[in-house]
Amino acid sequence: MQDDRSVIYTDGACLGNPGPGGWAWACEGGESDSGAEPHTTNQRMELNAVLRAVLSNEGPLEIVSDSAYVVNCFKQSWWKGWDARSWRNAKGQPVANRDLWEPLILEFKERKNISFRWVKGHSGDPMNEMVDHLANLAAQGVA
Repeated sequence: MQDDRSVIYTDGACLGNPGPGGWAWACEGGESDSGAEPHTTNQRMELNAVLRAVLSNEGPLEIVSDSAYVVNCFKQSWWKGWDARSWRNAKGQPVANRDLWEPLILEFKERKNISFRWVKGHSGDPMNEMVDHLANLAAQGVA
């Protein structure tokens, strides 16, 4: 990790899946944001948290997430296969949440200064616990 990189933690929550959901992101320096949708899925909220964090923060970023779905897309370059297969997954099905993936991947490709790190959820990491709490509060607010 580069010293000038902002570290941003993200999380999504869903009360039922699908159900009311919330997303949240927070910087180690204190800035944060959260929001909710009345009927969504946990994966959409995880992805929405990352997209909103990236769009809200300029400069080099390290996104820390407990979502293997999000982190592996970039660590294992799933997005390259989706692009090569016209937004079809390895099983030939349309990629879920394409409306959120496309702008996130575009930012990732254009900026070239965003990295991803996975953290185990509910393992005591203070920032991960904080964004989990914020995402759950947001989800409860629309439940």
